[in-house]
Amino acid sequence: MAPDAELGARLAQIKARLRLPVFAAPMFLVSGPDLVIAACREGVIGAFPSLNARPLETLEEWLEQVSSTLAGDEQRRPGRIAPWAVNLIVHRSNKRLAADLDLTVKYQAPVVITSLGSPKRVREEVHSYGGLLFCDVNSLLYARKAADAGVDGLVLVAAGAGGHTGTITPFAFLAEARKFFDGPIALAGGLSSGADVAAAIAMGADFAYIGTRFIAARESLASNDYRRMLVESGVDDLVLSPHFTGVPANFLKPSVERAGLDAADLDRAGPQLQFGAADRPSRVWRDIWSAGQGVGSVERVQSTAELVAELESGYRQAVKRLEGFE
Repeated sequence: MAPDAELGARLAQIKARLRLPVFAAPMFLVSGPDLVIAACREGVIGAFPSLNARPLETLEEWLEQVSSTLAGDEQRRPGRIAPWAVNLIVHRSNKRLAADLDLTVKYQAPVVITSLGSPKRVREEVHSYGGLLFCDVNSLLYARKAADAGVDGLVLVAAGAGGHTGTITPFAFLAEARKFFDGPIALAGGLSSGADVAAAIAMGADFAYIGTRFIAARESLASNDYRRMLVESGVDDLVLSPHFTGVPANFLKPSVERAGLDAADLDRAGPQLQFGAADRPSRVWRDIWSAGQGVGSVERVQSTAELVAELESGYRQAVKRLEGFE
């Protein structure tokens, strides 16, 4: 499917506002308005899941804060503020979808990212005000379905992503998706450095989708304990298991063990070990923390401004290395 001229023009306008072709990925219970605003001010697309804002009234407060703050920043620094994005869970189990979508349309989120279901449910509403619709997918089957549903862009969740992950390497996933989709693609799955961003673009993606690095940003909603655990962890400290959510996801092994579970035995654990049992006060997401395979790049807690500066430096260095082979 080839992008039309209007989509190409809108995509060019977005890229012209970016310091780096990066999404600060929307992360459940981690991404909030402060992180989104900080990311957009630094020239990368900031995003948050609508369900992070609870109750519903809080979502409107967040949307008002993000939209008005960034509009003011845009007046002071024209063309220098990146667009922002809202992530909507479109699965039928999300009873708030209609209300969240109404607010998203009211505040005209420049980018909307759908997850866990068909984007058809929101396409017309997002397009009604000129928003761009991306759909995150973790398989070629769902990538094709999203493309057929008329999305503007895809987020390819490849192997190595934090939280719910894919099984295909970023290299293969991107190459296969490009056989049938010519629109904008954001690549996710263990990307955490400026060199990773350059690699994603060199492979044919339009954006890198980075989550784990931004968990440790001071502006995120993550707890200080979560940030410290990220700094102290490496790729060997991850466990991939469907135990907690029913589908394979990457979690920090120390957080699993701190909750009283044997990380090496999760595949044999029965339902009695599921979170929420009367004798287990821990809860999934609140106490079992996710991270992607790029966790080893998180060496310290830092501001979003410092993080993006590091990404940019690494990106520029990687581009120079590539140019050296011409």
